[in-house]
Order: sequence, then structure tokens, then C-alpha cells
Amino acid sequence: MAESPADDLHARLDAVYRAEAGRVLATLIRLLGDFTLAEDALHDAFNAALERWPREGVPANPRAWLISAGRFKAIDALRRRARFDAAHADIVDTLQGAAAAVVDDELPDDRLRLIFTCCHPALPPDARAALTLREVCGLTTEEIARGFLTSAPTIAQRIVRAKARIRDERIPYQVPTGAELPERIGAVLAVIYLLYNEGYSASSGPALTRVELSSEAIRLGRVMLELIPEPEVLGLVALMLLHESRREARVSAAGELVLLEQQDRSIWNPTFIREGVALVERALASRRFGPYTLQAAIAAVHAEAPTPEATDWPQICALYAALLALQPSPVIELNRAVAVAMHQGPAAGLALIDELVRRGELRDYPLVSAARADLCRRLGRREEARAAYAEALARARTEPERRYLQKRRREME
Repeated sequence: MAESPADDLHARLDAVYRAEAGRVLATLIRLLGDFTLAEDALHDAFNAALERWPREGVPANPRAWLISAGRFKAIDALRRRARFDAAHADIVDTLQGAAAAVVDDELPDDRLRLIFTCCHPALPPDARAALTLREVCGLTTEEIARGFLTSAPTIAQRIVRAKARIRDERIPYQVPTGAELPERIGAVLAVIYLLYNEGYSASSGPALTRVELSSEAIRLGRVMLELIPEPEVLGLVALMLLHESRREARVSAAGELVLLEQQDRSIWNPTFIREGVALVERALASRRFGPYTLQAAIAAVHAEAPTPEATDWPQICALYAALLALQPSPVIELNRAVAVAMHQGPAAGLALIDELVRRGELRDYPLVSAARADLCRRLGRREEARAAYAEALARARTEPERRYLQKRRREME
């Protein structure tokens, strides 16, 4: 049965919404200077399209039409109020004086302004993440809550408080320039990577939601890459793609955690690997790379090894040394110790981990005990391995981790 013209128009409008709503909202936020006004204007604009496009046809530039309609709907809404405060009066004057046409070249800047506003350092990190998912990615409060394994009211409260802080502290809707830009790019990339890890590392909650959360982070990274093709943006997108290439292999059909060396490499995603490796090479060639690029380079070495035995551990150790020099961190030291154990033997790696423990680093970090347990097991030090597995089990944060550690501990009995 053929689709009716009305059905076809609704399908077209749905497609426009999916493709353009985020960009339209970003521009309306710039014009209105207020999240709530802009969100209302966005909905009003699409309602106007639903009413007028059947009579007038779909405009040649739907995005510009929607921005213009949203702008005028906002003016009308403000005019209908019995009294204006000074801020509303200023908004009306600004909107009335603005040109009706929207230049497409402005839109990437508007999306970039919105990303930097949502990730402003004046906002708490958890609020930055929630606000970015809501306003930039278009996820609902319920979807964000499922991704972060928390309640919708908690997420809604974070978003409301973040918007209020942006308004009250007059945080500007702009892309920072000059010396401020590198630091602010770092804050944006940190939020994107946090979003990715929430979806990639979570072990409970709906699997589809976790995949969607990681997919949104990758999509947001691609937006940043399109708008600011800096080496570290290349590196972050590469890192996410290379991790994502292993998603299907890292958990068994029974829900058990599968370590990297035990994964079925035939089900790694070759498309993601090719793209990730190419991005890493571009970032490294710039000679202006940072921690994300080095982490992506390590992931690329793993991704390109056809078997665990073929892994270039000397290169991975060298990359970890470079990463440590750039970003000293006990977590990176632990990862390097594991790489050293693979390259030089478990005794060498265990010595580095014991030094971390002696310094009191990562006292409650479960992976320290898990790594130490594994190296003691490989050295035949069964009593120490059992004790370390017990420590790791007590600190494990996810159910797959607990099941894996319980299995390893049983093997030591």
C-alpha cells in the first residue's frame, strides 16, 4: 500500500528533526541566550512546520526556516506576557533587529558554542555530562539516567542547576580564544570521554542504553573533530573507536568478562580499527599530540596484533613511558607495570606494582590487587595470589569483575 502525501510529509519532518534539531537548538540558544526559551521555541517551530508545510510545502532550507520560525515564536511568546522585565525586553529588541535569514556558515559555530557552554569549567563535572547529553546530543532525561545508572529526577536536577548557573553567572555562549582555548578543549574532551566510558565500562543496566551512550560520545567526538580538527581531538576519537572495536568480544554470551588476550579477535570491528589507526597516525604526524593520542596509539598496537603473542610489547612499554612523562598518574604506572610484565616477565612487572603499593598509591583501586594476583599466579606464588584475589574481590565494582575474580580465586584452591 502506497504512502499518502501526509505520511510522506510526516516522515520527512521526522527526518529533519533527527538531522537538524540539535543545530537549530544551538542557534536559538545563541539568539535567545536562554536554554528554556530556546527549547520552547524549538518545539514551537516544529509544531509550526507540522501545520504549515502541508499547505506551503517543505522549504528549500528547512533548518533556516525552523530557526526563523522559532525566533518569531519566541518574540510572540514574550509579547504575550503581561509585563516584561528588562532582560526580556532586551531579548525582544535583539530578536526584532536580527536578520531573518540564517547563514549556514554560522551554524557550526553555534554548535561549538553550545558544546563549550555545556562543558564550562564553572559547572560540576556530572552536570557538564548530563547537560551535554541533553542539549547537544538530544537525549531525554530518562535515557541519560539509565546510562548513568541513576534516577531521572537526579539527572533533571543536575540539568536545572546547570542551566541556572549559566544564567546567573552569565556564562557566555562563545568559543574561547587565545590561551584559554587549549584548556577549554581539554575540559570538553574530558566530558566526551567520561560519557564514552560510562557506556563502555558499565556492566549493569540495559545493554542497548550502554551502547547508545558510547555511540553518542563518539558522535559528539566526530562533531568536535569536524569543527576543531586538533591533534588531541583526533586522538580521542581514535581512542574511542579502537575501544569500541572490541565491544562485542569483551563479554561472553553468558555475561562473563573476557580479558583482552582471551578475546576472539575475529569479531573485532575492522572498520573502527582502520579508522582509529588512521586518526592516530594523523595525530602523531602533527607532533603536537597529548595523552589521548598516546592512549590511542597503545590501543592501535593491540588492535593491529593478529594474535596476543604477536603484540609489540616493547612499543607499548615505550608509549606508556611517554604517556607517564606527559601525564604522571599511578593508574598509568599500573598499566605500564602490566605491559612490562608482558615484555620482561611477571617478576619485573610485580616489582613495579609492589613499589606502587609501598607508596600507598591506588590503595582502594581494585585493579591493583587483581593485577598483583595475576602476576603472583604466573610466578607460582599461590598463597599470595589467593590473598590478592580476595582483596580484589572485596573491592570489585561490577558483577562481571566479581565473577571473574571468584573464578580465578577458585583456580588457586
